[in-house]
Amino acid sequence: MATWLLATCSAFWLGLMTSISPCPLAANIAAMSYVGREVGNRRRTLWAGLLYTLGRTLSYAVLAAALTWGLLSIPQVALFLQRHMNRVLGPLLIAVGLVLLDLIPLPSFGGELSGRVAQRVKKAGLLGPLLFGAVLALAFCPVSAALFFGGLVPLALEHRSPLWLPGVYGIGTGLPVVVFAILLGAGVQWVGTAFNRISVFERWARRVTAVAVIGVGVYYTTTFTVARGSLL
Repeated sequence: MATWLLATCSAFWLGLMTSISPCPLAANIAAMSYVGREVGNRRRTLWAGLLYTLGRTLSYAVLAAALTWGLLSIPQVALFLQRHMNRVLGPLLIAVGLVLLDLIPLPSFGGELSGRVAQRVKKAGLLGPLLFGAVLALAFCPVSAALFFGGLVPLALEHRSPLWLPGVYGIGTGLPVVVFAILLGAGVQWVGTAFNRISVFERWARRVTAVAVIGVGVYYTTTFTVARGSLL
């Protein structure tokens, strides 16, 4: 029970960190501002923001579930993970921590696709923000890619949870965006101030998360990888 509670909290925290990391946070605010201009009145802006958030949440959750379920359904992969998951996890977590500290550069991808979708939002009505959020979630930047592919997916694989942990992660990614959607829908003027404060919090939270992830990675590496030799 305690292990599952820790895994659930970890998945939620990874989702929260993904949503407030610099690239997705700026993209979310810009996207919802764009959606608000296209929709028009405040009430429809609020609904559009919530639909955009739902699109992002579902996209992350479905992608993570598909990856986890797909890998666990392949007998050879499932057997390998059962035998060696803890030994692979250590070096992987160390690499994720280094990416979060900006010590390992990773490329971004998906920007052109999201740009093309943005041009179609106006034509799709309220369905547009839902699609926009779903596609924009796939425009991973280095930090969000590290948290998703290097944090959530291994966590879901380790606990053999293709639905629950990805779903919790998706909720974590959506929570901050819901707050900004409500603020924008209500016409609150200090969204910029809130953005700056969240950015400061994110920098410190990401560093603390990185140190914790590296610490766990070192523990797994010394306990399961170095102490037990190679994977072969």
